[in-house]
Parts: sequence; structure tokens; C-alpha cells
Amino acid sequence: MIIPTWLKKIWKAIQALFNRIPAELKTAIHTGVLVTENIKTFVDSPVADIITLLIPGETDDRIKTALRNALPNILTQLKLADDCANATSPEQLTLCAIKTIQNFTGDLRSAFLHNLSVMIAQVAADGKLTWQDGASIMEWYYQNRFKKQLD
Repeated sequence: MIIPTWLKKIWKAIQALFNRIPAELKTAIHTGVLVTENIKTFVDSPVADIITLLIPGETDDRIKTALRNALPNILTQLKLADDCANATSPEQLTLCAIKTIQNFTGDLRSAFLHNLSVMIAQVAADGKLTWQDGASIMEWYYQNRFKKQLD
């Protein structure tokens, strides 16, 4: 597939924007991608605290606390916990929502994971990242930085 010139210009503009954003926001974007990747690849585990398992170990303690508090709420807002009425703890709600995501396929799954990444990055950025900026930067970061680290 040939990428049109105008699309290449948009990606370059996003890359220039990413290079100028503060390190704190870059960390938030990276955290959003990592947590979402952990959710995407999650398999049943004997670990009791699912939320701790999903949040990367090197994440700042302040961000970990914010994410522990916000993640069940984010999953509920995205309607991923609608079938989780019997969940009695944030960990059970998170596990139930992850099972919901695992049932999605294709574009629907990608859309939910992208939205989840942006919302997690917003929490990690302590409100300093707008949805619009986060959505664009998150996609660019995932495609151009994160995936390349895996290769």
C-alpha cells in the first residue's frame, strides 16, 4: 500500500508535536500504551491483584495510585463492565471487563483498546492531555515507537 503524500505530512507533523511535548506527557502516553498492551495480552493468571499486574512496574507510584483508582471507572465508562454486575471489587470488575474485550474482534477490539489507551494516558498525565491530542499522539506513538521497540 502506498501512503499518500498528505498522510505522510500529517504523520511528520504529529512526530514534530511528539518531540516537543514535555517528558511527563511522553511518559503518560507510554504508560497508556503499556497498560493497554498488558490488557490485550492478558491470560488467566493466579495473581490475586489484576490491576497491579496490568500496571508496569517502573511506573511512578503517583501514577500507579491514580491508575488503580481510575482503571475500573474507565472500564465502566467504556461500557466494558456492563455484564459485571456480580463484581464486588475493582479487581473482579477489571477482570470481567478484560474478558469482554477478549470477545471483541477486528476493528471493534482495536477501537476499544485505542480509547482505553487514551483514557489511561489522560489519567497518567494528570489531566494535562486532551482527548484530541491524546488520540492522535497515541496512535503515532504506538505505530512509530512502541511497535518498533518490539521488533
